[in-house]
Amino acid sequence: MNEKAWSSVKEEIEATRDTTIADYFASDPKRADRFTIEAAGWTLDFSKNRLSPRLFDMLVNLAAASGVREEAAKMFSGEKINRTENRAVLHTALRNCKPGAQVFVDGEDVMPRVRAVLDRMAAFSDAVRSGKWRGFTGKRIRNVVNIGIGGSDLGPAMATAALAHFSKRSIRCFFVSNVDATHLAETLRSLKPAETLFIVASKTFTTLETMTNARSAREWLVKGLGSEEAVSRHFAAVSTNAAEVSSFGIDTANMFEFWDWVGGRYSLPSAIGLSLMISIGPANFRRMLRGYWRMDEHFRKAPLARNMPVVLALLGILYSNGWGAESYAVLPYDQYLARFPAYLQQLDMESNGKGVDREGRKTTCSTGPIEWGEPGTNGQHAFYQLIHQGTRLIPCDFIGFCRSHNPVGDHHDKLCANLFAQTAALAFGKSAAQCRAEGVPEELVPFKTFEGNRPTNTLLAEELTPATLGALIALYEHKIFVQGVIWNIYSFDQWGVQLGKVLAGDVLPALSSAEPPAPGRFDQSTDALVRRYREARGLKV
Repeated sequence: MNEKAWSSVKEEIEATRDTTIADYFASDPKRADRFTIEAAGWTLDFSKNRLSPRLFDMLVNLAAASGVREEAAKMFSGEKINRTENRAVLHTALRNCKPGAQVFVDGEDVMPRVRAVLDRMAAFSDAVRSGKWRGFTGKRIRNVVNIGIGGSDLGPAMATAALAHFSKRSIRCFFVSNVDATHLAETLRSLKPAETLFIVASKTFTTLETMTNARSAREWLVKGLGSEEAVSRHFAAVSTNAAEVSSFGIDTANMFEFWDWVGGRYSLPSAIGLSLMISIGPANFRRMLRGYWRMDEHFRKAPLARNMPVVLALLGILYSNGWGAESYAVLPYDQYLARFPAYLQQLDMESNGKGVDREGRKTTCSTGPIEWGEPGTNGQHAFYQLIHQGTRLIPCDFIGFCRSHNPVGDHHDKLCANLFAQTAALAFGKSAAQCRAEGVPEELVPFKTFEGNRPTNTLLAEELTPATLGALIALYEHKIFVQGVIWNIYSFDQWGVQLGKVLAGDVLPALSSAEPPAPGRFDQSTDALVRRYREARGLKV
């Protein structure tokens, strides 16, 4: 982190530590207007934060001094900013809607290939949706099962749920990720092989969890339809390993590629989104891409002080590094976005959960806050108690929409009334004097007092659409990128995922081999666990 710029921020935090959110509103009748930004169909109200205008200016200076603008330009241009893997970071190219746009990696314009894959996805999706694509027995496809893990699962699963209103209801989409056989078995229990299409999403076609599930799905299909030839009519692949795809029995004409400059957690706009495209149709998928692009353009061009991703990032830095907050909550007041917090967990925590900086030194500041959340109003009856009156500071992002796709009675008014009321209650609280004025018995006053001064952001759009969803995802992508730049860490690798995978490969043979592993094969705890497992399975110990 830029020490000089951050020192100024810390000094201002200390100077304003005793000033509350309520104090700021009392002294500035235009605060809500001052701290509101609009972009790509979204309005961000960040006025309910522990933020003076002077502190905000210093945070913006931190972003400038950290080189946010310059680093963003490198990303968009195709420079290999993922230095530990020597890769470009070009998920933004997947949704570049500018006519004739060119984006170069190693001297090659990648946009023709991006457009070609998108067109092939559209043709395949239309064929499945229209019934032109038939299964092995001639029946229409009624069920699509996406088999992936991580970004190959979380992105399309979240977006398919979020955009269910726009889906073709005669086709149901399912998502299998966990190597626990229960996930696959329970998914397939009610499905018919003749009406089911599997999409296997694995760049290398070697991912352990994905390929274990894919092979078991293949066995289920062949057993149900009685022929190996059925595989080519019931499987498609999102991969770059044509040899493995073909060996599996999938026609490589139904293989959709994406590239090593697309990180898994950023891959929804790529061929990884094939299941989503089948669900909502190519036109809506392209509307989503345009929403992404509009936020990308805002991020590239807007001044730092009026730049929505930059502002969200700076507020996160303020609380994580200035106030010691360990987590933040994302609270969508829309049931369609129920999986959005889970999606953001990977996006944020896998990107910025790093303990060394770009020079390989231990970081001197905390990075990668814990992200969590649930849709409103469910969360209000679960964990809001801790947010309102607990001892931990938990900044919150509230997300809502002015119109519902399901306008039943006054449900939506009540939903949004809760959204707005919660942000007000967290900001302004309820004093002991107010409690007493309401006649609260003195012995209960401490329990019914809310100190307030709990920070929130409110993100509001007119309606949840493919375009506003795309823009929302891009908003958080760029927020996370900005924080990585300020923390001076690499946000686009994930080496921490690897060690457990390697060790699992060592342990696996010991669980099922005819002879038990030699004593001391692993650490003493793992040795003991392996013995207990083998004993429970009736194997020699």
